[in-house]
Amino acid sequence: MSTHLEPIRLPANQPPQFYRGGDAIAALRGATGTDSKFGPEDWVGSVTTMFGQDTNGLTKLPSGVWLRDAVRENAEAWLGAAHVAKLGDSTGLLVKLLDAGQRLPVHFHPSDSFAEKHFDSHFGKTEAWIVVGTYGDDPRVYPGFKETVSKATVAEWTREQDAPSMLGALNSVPVQAGDTVYIPAGLPHAIGEGVFVVELQQPTDFSLTLEWRDFLASPEKGHLGIGFDTAIETLDTSGWDTERLTTIVKHTAEDKATSVDLLAAGSDEFFRADRVQLTGGSLAFDPSFSVLVVLDGAGTLRTEHGGEFALAKGETYVVPFDAGQVEASGSLTAIRCRPPAPEKR
Repeated sequence: MSTHLEPIRLPANQPPQFYRGGDAIAALRGATGTDSKFGPEDWVGSVTTMFGQDTNGLTKLPSGVWLRDAVRENAEAWLGAAHVAKLGDSTGLLVKLLDAGQRLPVHFHPSDSFAEKHFDSHFGKTEAWIVVGTYGDDPRVYPGFKETVSKATVAEWTREQDAPSMLGALNSVPVQAGDTVYIPAGLPHAIGEGVFVVELQQPTDFSLTLEWRDFLASPEKGHLGIGFDTAIETLDTSGWDTERLTTIVKHTAEDKATSVDLLAAGSDEFFRADRVQLTGGSLAFDPSFSVLVVLDGAGTLRTEHGGEFALAKGETYVVPFDAGQVEASGSLTAIRCRPPAPEKR
């Protein structure tokens, strides 16, 4: 019997959220009847807890062990020696399935340096969205201010909870499956109703929510206890015109290559994501910690140590570095999510 770590199929992991959604996740995972009561977020391969909580958000492996604890106990096998040398025993990655059944509030996330200063965290929260489905009349996202605004203006909007001004100041971008949006730390943003994404982010739960009324119980939950004046210090208030938006938005739906690099340039400092599209063939992957989300079809994942795992629509896997070179085969579409290459950090 192999003593190497092998890929593990993960159950759904849905900590409670403040907004509506989840039907798209249930449909992807093939849930029916009472099993379809899915929340709007599924945290896949998570070593991250919800802000201020002990275990909510963590992935529990089928063995009953928290993934976080398994990785800490055998970090080099899970992550590789080079990764551990740069990022320690954190996977450096959180993957979510996120189904916005209503528009999310205007919010932003801290940079690494701000998070270290105010939250005692090595990681801030840069993120990216891979749109895998849409529904409704007008699915769109809202990345960055259209024009430069002053921090004083944003502070006033926040005090007054002037949601129309906040949202109106943001870019409004229609999206379809195959579009991707890279959200650097500090960039104000929202996701509109009817947008279903695979989200990659740094492994934290730091959301600074300007538009807290009608979403959160108190302003403190919006600024995470540091005050909005302090939070806004890390907010990007610069203008993002159409040309600048092209540096963070990609349209990949028409790319039929076997492997498609999905995210904008510069994002690989934080994470990597590829769409794997097989039509009866196979594709090999170098050793890496990764999270695999199967969007459609079926196939097989084989490891260099002889492991063989059936892949089907809606399944999610965590793949350890120790699994070695792995090969996917069959007729399927999947998203392969990875932390940054060690040389990028």
